Amino acid sequence: MSTGLRGLEEMGESASEGISYICVNCGSRVTSEELELTPEIKCPFCGYRVLKKMRPPIVKRVKAR
Repeated sequence: MSTGLRGLEEMGESASEGISYICVNCGSRVTSEELELTPEIKCPFCGYRVLKKMRPPIVKRVKAR
């Protein structure tokens, strides 16, 4: 099942951005395209090698029983 361009926009990411990551050390936002430019997976700003994938701003509703 494909989300398409509209699905990405609903998740808070535009189609041109792709997947975004947050550096655990400095908190800067890094896109997957920026990570592809370097041979290593690390923050281009501080050089830290631990990145966390941003979660889409989707609210989950759970029914109480």
